[in-house]
Amino acid sequence: MEGDREVREPNQVERSDLTLREAQASVDDWIKTVGVRYFSELTNLAQLVEEVGELARIISRTYGDQSFKDSDKNSSLKDEMADVLFVLICLANQTGVDLTAAFDDNLRKKTRRDSDRHRNNPKLR
Repeated sequence: MEGDREVREPNQVERSDLTLREAQASVDDWIKTVGVRYFSELTNLAQLVEEVGELARIISRTYGDQSFKDSDKNSSLKDEMADVLFVLICLANQTGVDLTAAFDDNLRKKTRRDSDRHRNNPKLR
């Protein structure tokens, strides 16, 4: 119990093959039960950029030439990726985007557009 409001865990799918549709529903449930309401779309866009920056920091220090600062040492790549996904899902929910359909459409588009492009790229050999 937090104040006079009971805090409960949002419905979570108990398996490793969570679909995008289930993730969108889970985030929506979390927002409604824990988060009070969605931040505005512009605030969530700023949050997304911030989270992508935190992800970039970890990747640049783990796989690039920069070293970790003491303040970076407890950072988690998977946690930052999940933060990016969470905010992206928030934006999808707010704007009525079905990420399952959008992803399927996008993959079809890439397949048509790039069917020979990467195969014929000498840099990838």
